[in-house]
Amino acid sequence: MTKFRPKYITFDCYGTLTNFDMAGAAQRVYGAQLSPAAMTQFIKDFAGYRLDEVFGAWKPFIEVVHNSVERTCKRNGIAFRPEDAQRIYDEVSTWGPHPDVPAGLSKVAKEIPLVILSNSMNSLIMSNVEKLGAPFHMVITAEETGAYKPLMKGFEYMFDKLGCGPEDVTHVSSSFRYDLMTAYDLGIKSKVWVNRGHEPANPYYEYTEIKDIGGLARAVGLEPALQSA
Repeated sequence: MTKFRPKYITFDCYGTLTNFDMAGAAQRVYGAQLSPAAMTQFIKDFAGYRLDEVFGAWKPFIEVVHNSVERTCKRNGIAFRPEDAQRIYDEVSTWGPHPDVPAGLSKVAKEIPLVILSNSMNSLIMSNVEKLGAPFHMVITAEETGAYKPLMKGFEYMFDKLGCGPEDVTHVSSSFRYDLMTAYDLGIKSKVWVNRGHEPANPYYEYTEIKDIGGLARAVGLEPALQSA
């Protein structure tokens, strides 16, 4: 486990801290129309199109959701209705943290400033952050930076706003594709992967693995390392 104590701990929010239940939202909208196997494929396609939609010029997150739902419906032979995409988007603001998050964050928030860099909108993110149960030094959205992760621009904007560099932070995420690969390329040496089962492990990217946010205090040296038996 790393003993590096960062100036800031920077976080992905959706999926890492907030239980970002896009799969459940899709199930609630389309589950009655699809067999279990077809629903599984729909959810997989929906995730892939959401990632594809965030590359390129920034656009509002509702458009990311709308376009990815429409493309997923087309691929799966389902009639697309804009109100279905809106229904999925409207759920986002209601989602709260994973159960481990409030207590896990409270262990570190008093010692190290916490920062969020999220693929969200200014008008949307605080409804999620307020449910996390810990104070944040700064919350930065893709709308503010003009770019979605995994593009580098948002990270660079965050460094400028914090007045620090990659060497000063520990970045925490449950996703390699959105966060940790980019963090690696930018030279963030201290990375923590929260293994929430979203993606397989990939040791090439040189991170500390924790199973939930309860392990974060130990990962940044605020608690002693566990002793092997």
